[in-house]
Amino acid sequence: MDLPYKSLCAAFGSLLACVSSAQAERDDVVVDRITVTGSAIEDRFRSPSTEPASAVTIDAGQIEQQHARNLIEVLRSVPGVTADLQGDGETIKIKLRGIENQRFRGEKPGVAVVVDGVPVFERTGKVNLDIDNIESVRVLRGGASYLYGEDALAGAVIVTTRRGAGQKGLALETDHGSFGYHRSLARAGFASDRFSGHLQYSDRDQDGYYFLSRTWAKTWSGSLQYALDASSDLRLGFERSERFRDREGAVTGETAARLDPTGRDEGRGYTRNFNVDLTRLNLSYSKDFDERTNLLAVAYQYQDDTTFWSAPMRFDAAGRPTTNVNDYSTFNDYAQVQRGVKTEYRASFERFALMGGIDLRRNRFENQSAALAAFRNTPFGPVTATGTLLGDDRTNEDTRAVYGEAKFAIAQATAATLNLRRDLVGLEFDAQPVVGNGNRLVEQRRSFGVNSYRAGITHALDASTSLFGAVSTGFRLPTPEQLYRGQTTTNALVLGNPDLAPEKATTFEAGVSKRAEWFGWPARIGASVFQIDRDDFILDSNGEYAALNTPIGGGSQFRNIGGARSRGIELGLNTEERRGWSFGAAFTLLDAHFTRYDNFFLGLGNANGRFVANPTAAQRTDPAFWRSHYTVQPHDNTGNRVPRTPARLFNVRAQYVPAPGWSIDGEVDHRSDSYADEINQERLPGRTLLHLATGYATKVRGVPGARLSFFARIENVLDKRYYVNSRGTGDSNFDGRYDREDPSIVPDPGRTWRVGLSLRY
Repeated sequence: MDLPYKSLCAAFGSLLACVSSAQAERDDVVVDRITVTGSAIEDRFRSPSTEPASAVTIDAGQIEQQHARNLIEVLRSVPGVTADLQGDGETIKIKLRGIENQRFRGEKPGVAVVVDGVPVFERTGKVNLDIDNIESVRVLRGGASYLYGEDALAGAVIVTTRRGAGQKGLALETDHGSFGYHRSLARAGFASDRFSGHLQYSDRDQDGYYFLSRTWAKTWSGSLQYALDASSDLRLGFERSERFRDREGAVTGETAARLDPTGRDEGRGYTRNFNVDLTRLNLSYSKDFDERTNLLAVAYQYQDDTTFWSAPMRFDAAGRPTTNVNDYSTFNDYAQVQRGVKTEYRASFERFALMGGIDLRRNRFENQSAALAAFRNTPFGPVTATGTLLGDDRTNEDTRAVYGEAKFAIAQATAATLNLRRDLVGLEFDAQPVVGNGNRLVEQRRSFGVNSYRAGITHALDASTSLFGAVSTGFRLPTPEQLYRGQTTTNALVLGNPDLAPEKATTFEAGVSKRAEWFGWPARIGASVFQIDRDDFILDSNGEYAALNTPIGGGSQFRNIGGARSRGIELGLNTEERRGWSFGAAFTLLDAHFTRYDNFFLGLGNANGRFVANPTAAQRTDPAFWRSHYTVQPHDNTGNRVPRTPARLFNVRAQYVPAPGWSIDGEVDHRSDSYADEINQERLPGRTLLHLATGYATKVRGVPGARLSFFARIENVLDKRYYVNSRGTGDSNFDGRYDREDPSIVPDPGRTWRVGLSLRY
């Protein structure tokens, strides 16, 4: 590691020494009555003093205070978040601690996203969350498969939606902003002794900064809660959302990013015209038998129907080159239904507590692709007729899991926690035969049995300071496509591998949490050091997204050939208000690198052309040659940094209340530079941004209980021009070399603004 990391490790050790020496009466410290803190259903069993994990909770008040447009704007204040924000600003891919930052297509992000106990995963790998319906967000860092099962490699994001008597009354809101952005919301709720509920509708729309980047979302959501008696209740929650997003906003190369940042000359991205229909239903039951025991259960369904265009057409049916923005070759239709039932029982005693749970899931995924219009792959190749079936497969995934937590006091001020989970997953995959593109009829079954665990310990140094240490695991299963299906990319075939093992990650972590005064402000301070070791990475044997079936590569197949390690330090600070001021800060020092990745082949030239193993010196400098040929360069990426993982992330926020009803908010967000590619050649520059906001709220005269509020927010106040994202995979412009003109780049739109008005009664 570099010197800054060593220095912060020393600083972390000094902090531990300081808080240890500061305890004056530690013999009098006694942990609270032991309770289990883990739950895969509800996020209400928090006990920071005995929870051996790095976790941050953001409540509805904090979210509303920020007037955030998307969840990334909220999560910027959480140490360790390395999420991807897409160009449209609404669709996100949540990532933690550099896990899965090298992947950016439809893969799962390595983080479990759970909404009211419902695991949500969309087939594009991204997630669409209605921020207007969020009551709280909890970010749990570290392997979390011991609670949430598959894909919790780096942690979990647990979202609790609005519910209960707090939604009583009427709310009307409207926002307007840059690039045609507008938002409207209406909510009505009621509450009585036995019943409470609400219904909400939100409508967001924007033209977008980028060419062809309009987005909109129309969402109905709500809840109905019924108290069966004084100790039990039923709750029904639902959400129905129709969403559209067009082109992401990427351009090819640094020159285009500077001269054509909106992508008008670029014309087409690889995908366009996403229509997404989402439906979430969940029915939960809670029963408190007494203050020490309770039962939770939830039944749910999450449905995602997504259609989109992909693969821009290169030649029309007559063999003529085409760059028309609407000429795409493939129409994709993804449909999935995730259904499940969870139940948990917990019991607490003076010195120990237990929780046991059952998680049953049945998921079905259907993917179909067909020719959107007639096209040719080469000027003189065969014509693919409109409507030709290009892909058709189905996956059934059945999960049966049992999990539990045991927590017990092992000394006067020390508690230990043990979590275990056993997942049995059965996959059934069926791909219909499709002529001419390499797919084959497959009817395959595969089952997996995976164990996950967490072992942790907490120790209270004094009434305001606690230490924790833990080791936890996460896993992810191979996809059916990786196991069985031959995938065609350009002229190459990526072969499935039925012998693939699950990917696994192990997190080691230690931390301290302290309540103290920070320059006179009452504050909570947290610090942690972590290391995540990943094994059995599933990669194409020729490299991520390479898919070059060349004699040099020895064939292209999915294999367990990769490894990676993320390690770093995270610091967090949040103060209470004093003299009108309050502060928050988050700092992350991160080193994410590949520990095993020795088989990467970088493609140069046109992969649709003829392969040449050893181009001559004259051929290497001949642009015309590379338009019809390609070769590869082998690389050993072992030891390289994982792309798009800044070594330093820093976020600081301040709020000032100059007078009753008024607030002024400021935020500075910094990311250091990172690499845009696995071979660590092209860099994604760092940036430091300033955001400002102000708001005013007042009671409405003559209308008891009514409150009117206004806000104005400016993002990127100094109009800093930077890249939101940059991804390099090979020679994109077919000139026989890989340089700064090849990565796909999403430029930032610069300074933006929003103003809003709300009325609540």
